[in-house]
Amino acid sequence: MAEGQEGTGPLQPARPLDAIDQDILRMLQADGRASIRSVAERVHVSRANAYARINRLVEDGVIRGFGARVDHERAGHGTSAYITLKIVQNTWRTVREQLRQLPGASHIALVGGDFDVLLLVHTPDNRTLRELVLTRLQAIPEVLSTRTLLVFEEEDLEPQW
Repeated sequence: MAEGQEGTGPLQPARPLDAIDQDILRMLQADGRASIRSVAERVHVSRANAYARINRLVEDGVIRGFGARVDHERAGHGTSAYITLKIVQNTWRTVREQLRQLPGASHIALVGGDFDVLLLVHTPDNRTLRELVLTRLQAIPEVLSTRTLLVFEEEDLEPQW
């Protein structure tokens, strides 16, 4: 079982999603500010039904939150990089907690392959990125090595359900 966010304990398995749930997810991913009324109209259910379905998706952990998609460059964080980390075996949870505290960290993944962790960061400039890698990341005792892959251009894709 997956652990809940913020240490809330184990999550119950999510209930199966039907076609209407999937349509709602597509809509909210495209526009997280969509009103209940517009969601209900587009998926052809009552407002009460749409409201109940969205609440269930949130309660089940299918929807983890609502937010804005940010153009990092226009927001003053024009340097992006993927950083791969090799870590001491069995230290993932400790390392993850320290990575969550890094300024500009936007995605953390435990992966299999030639490295253990993949980290996406957005920083104002290369100097800040260098400082983050050389001072902050490499100071974590459980981090054995890092490799930085500078992003030249990026694009968020719309999910295809």
